[in-house]
Amino acid sequence: MTEKRHYKTFDEYVLDQPKASQEALAQLRAIILEVIPEAEELINYNIPAFALTKGAKREHQIMIAGYKKHVGLYPHPTTIEHFQDQLRPYKNAKGSVQFPLHEPLPKELIQRMIQYRMQRITA
Repeated sequence: MTEKRHYKTFDEYVLDQPKASQEALAQLRAIILEVIPEAEELINYNIPAFALTKGAKREHQIMIAGYKKHVGLYPHPTTIEHFQDQLRPYKNAKGSVQFPLHEPLPKELIQRMIQYRMQRITA
């Protein structure tokens, strides 16, 4: 039985993911930090998270994760609901969306989702 690793940094997490998802995770990180440069990187639930406000708890974080065939973005259920029509091409659930690795990331959509989440937090 393999012991589960406990990650301390974004880079540590990414290096332990399938090669195909490493680049997509780096792209997601860059998109998030482009929209919110002051976002604080951390590990939450053993996956990368970005606190959108200083010292933010889970409610004010965006999380990402890598898998064999997709990367997951966890912006918040209200964000998924707001963008539901635009997310139809992607597998999604209450608080998450999966972007397949064989397709380019929808950068503009992801940027709008992050901006929307930040507006909801600061409103």
